[in-house]
Amino acid sequence: MTTRITVVAGDIRIGDIIYNGLGTSKHPTDTWEAITEVNSVDGLIQLITGRLDGPHGEFWFEPEESVVVIRHPPAEPEPVVEKPHNKRAHGH
Repeated sequence: MTTRITVVAGDIRIGDIIYNGLGTSKHPTDTWEAITEVNSVDGLIQLITGRLDGPHGEFWFEPEESVVVIRHPPAEPEPVVEKPHNKRAHGH
């Protein structure tokens, strides 16, 4: 399950999803884009959505400015499964 949260720009992570204005589609999720890069430039936080070498979105915030993002919860770690230790007697 995803969660819409408000964080300060300095706490935004790669993979968070940010609202990118009104899209041309009627589907509301088409206006949310995943953050692919987070940079600190001259005391500001620069967020990039998409690839730098192609069309992308760019957002600038003060580090303490509030930003609403959608964040997926961290993945559950896979349980450790102990492998059986089959020790065979080797007759030489």
